[in-house]
Amino acid sequence: MDVKLLSMKRKLVFLITLIALVAFGATLVRATWYAPESEVPVPSPEESALLGSVSTTSQPARLTVPSLEIDADIQYVGVTKDGNMGVPSNFSDVGWYKYGTIPGRYGSAVIDGHVDNAIGLAGVFKKLDSIQVGESVYVQTKGGEKLRFIVTEVVTYGYKDVPVETLFNRKDARRLNLITCGGSWIQTEKTYDERTVVYTVLAP
Repeated sequence: MDVKLLSMKRKLVFLITLIALVAFGATLVRATWYAPESEVPVPSPEESALLGSVSTTSQPARLTVPSLEIDADIQYVGVTKDGNMGVPSNFSDVGWYKYGTIPGRYGSAVIDGHVDNAIGLAGVFKKLDSIQVGESVYVQTKGGEKLRFIVTEVVTYGYKDVPVETLFNRKDARRLNLITCGGSWIQTEKTYDERTVVYTVLAP
């Protein structure tokens, strides 16, 4: 084979390999850091129970859902610049709205999590919509207490139709509400068109 032709082929292979590596690296970075907002507006601060002087031992540390094989650390999230509930910084943890109710207390504690990442790999709440009424959700506190919540309702809303007051502000029971994305991806808005909400109450 002509030496010059062989050299050109090697250069072409190298160039193709380099382009593939760059593309893969860009995808990996996007998948790692990609974190769309929940697109769920939060109540104004005066309507929320701030964390304040709550004992550290009663603060949430871990969420487990045995039926979905979920066992996740809980991050504390706040409000984004657009006024929406924040989301966890990765796809394996969940995020508790730290300006709201503490799980186990009267009111509506809210925890969110990603359904997937930028390349379609499953997030912590990928199967959240398959949970059944009557199943158990557990929150372990920093002090080691394990709180059991029972699923009472699973609802799908349009992403702009989530009832904020119902999600964040019901105070008639010791509630824990889980939320994630679902439906179809809206490319122009970088979000899904549905939200799955799982409503639970503390077991007696």
